[in-house]
Amino acid sequence: MRLFPTSSRRSSNWNSTSAASAWWLVLVAFSFLACSQADAQGEESPAASSKTVIGPRNVYLYDGAQALLNQDAERGVALTLKGLDIAQGAREKKIAHSNLCAGYLMLKNTVRALEHCNTVIELDPKYWRAYNNRALVYLEMQRYDESEADIARGQELRPDSTKLKIAKGMLLDETDPVRERIEVDERRSALQDDPDVDD
Repeated sequence: MRLFPTSSRRSSNWNSTSAASAWWLVLVAFSFLACSQADAQGEESPAASSKTVIGPRNVYLYDGAQALLNQDAERGVALTLKGLDIAQGAREKKIAHSNLCAGYLMLKNTVRALEHCNTVIELDPKYWRAYNNRALVYLEMQRYDESEADIARGQELRPDSTKLKIAKGMLLDETDPVRERIEVDERRSALQDDPDVDD
């Protein structure tokens, strides 16, 4: 797969090693939970407002996201699974499943990645990043029509998303690749190399 700059449909070719290491760039901006307990729950209760939590409330989710950003998918998934076990509220669960979708995709475990993407969309059908991630899972599974549909849905929700533009370019690279056409005119060199040609 090849990445493309947002200014054009596609340009430079990436080798497969570069593409594999570039997945994390296109996936969810891994969510961090460095917020107060009240922020994480989305409500301000009197008990919550009387305390301030320094640092992330769910350390496993935070550390898992950091590991994924550092391209350590195995560690990131393991930590995120621990974070999911103790997740409080819909927001933490959504973040955990979203990051697990990304992490499993980085590990090329598309079946598990798809399960977590679907869970995120069930929890929040308007979360555009989940459609971006699921589109990439479908792309990896060569389910191109479903990938295209998820990109379109994501773009309805977030029209200016660079990540969705990159995902669309990756899809186009798979379904409608740009072929370079190079013509080499060898007539002149052939004439120069031919001993029967008089100067």
